[in-house]
Amino acid sequence: MKIYEDLIWRGLIKDITSPELKEKLNQGGLTFYIGADPTAESLHIGQFPTFLMVERLKRAGHNPIILVGGATGRVGDPRGTGEREKADIEVIENNFVKIKKQFHQLFGSEIQIVNNYDWFKDINYIDFLRDVGKYINVNYMINKDLVKRQMEIGISYAEFSYMLIQGYDYKVLHDKYGVNLQFGGSDQWGNLTTGIELIRKLNNEEVYAFSTPLTVDANGLKLGKSYGNSLWLDKNKTSSYELYQYILNFEDIMMEDYLKRFTFLEKDEIEQILQKHQEKPENRFAQKTLAHEVITFLHGEDEFNKAQKMSEALFNGDITKLNASDILDSLKDIPRFLLPEEINIIDLLVNNKICSSKRDAREMITNGAIFLNNQKETNLDKIITSKEAIDNKVIIIKKGKKKYFLGFYK
Repeated sequence: MKIYEDLIWRGLIKDITSPELKEKLNQGGLTFYIGADPTAESLHIGQFPTFLMVERLKRAGHNPIILVGGATGRVGDPRGTGEREKADIEVIENNFVKIKKQFHQLFGSEIQIVNNYDWFKDINYIDFLRDVGKYINVNYMINKDLVKRQMEIGISYAEFSYMLIQGYDYKVLHDKYGVNLQFGGSDQWGNLTTGIELIRKLNNEEVYAFSTPLTVDANGLKLGKSYGNSLWLDKNKTSSYELYQYILNFEDIMMEDYLKRFTFLEKDEIEQILQKHQEKPENRFAQKTLAHEVITFLHGEDEFNKAQKMSEALFNGDITKLNASDILDSLKDIPRFLLPEEINIIDLLVNNKICSSKRDAREMITNGAIFLNNQKETNLDKIITSKEAIDNKVIIIKKGKKKYFLGFYK
């Protein structure tokens, strides 16, 4: 399939501004941009399919530019869910540096990354109203779906102006770098088309845009940091093991959609994966394949192998074959605490809120529900020291089947 047909098959195009775009995408040679506001130190998993489009279009012969919004990050866009907090300027600048590094790691050091603060910092407000604001009708702006929803609960003037700022970004990039295509999530459609309107009126030229559907879970909730159900793409914020476990828990009903959006696997490969998955869904073959494709692209084959080894050891294997360093790096998202040189198991469980009381702790131990480094512990008088720890440093405590805690020694 050519790139346009491939994107349609993968469910990665929702709206396009012109039928001509189909042929232009297939021909190659467009210069495109996508924007990201540096309101966090890293992209998150919900953004991954959209930003993976950079690589898809690059492989199809198009030229990428990524805009990290140092200016727009100071303002905030209307999301239809209430006004977000304005990030501290120093935080924005720090995030810009980290996200720029992340983009270079993902898409190559040669990819061009720009900051819209570079052209907005010297713009006079009166000049902006005269040169930009007068060309975009207010009725045009308030008829955009996202603005409509936000207006029902209240929208600040700053947020309302966001689409003017993004529209001007497109014009600057078009005039300076020859950008003639912009894409983004479907919730950005009003902002995407504003730039086209501005260029049409000021330059008398036609440029293009398309939107990608938002990535949602089985309940229809957006996978994104604002909704609390997402993970970061930076392995220092979310380890490869945590990402592996997150993907492993994706519901079967979403796997065809996710394999298309999150990977470069071809149609026949995905069909074979889904067929094999259906034979024994309990083995989660589709989820494991997806985890391999995503983690390998983000962090490399070694990180995937480490994540898989960690998962198998925790749930099925011998934890003592792991090393303390990998455990501490991988298990970032479970409760952890410093261990004293010597402590009774009952006190360990109660002091660190693994059990609610000494009675609860005794019952859990007696019922065989407490594991130290995957070994069932039934001795109520057990004294725990560093001799029980992996590399004399780490003890993983499991309560029941799924609740993990990490104790460590200095």
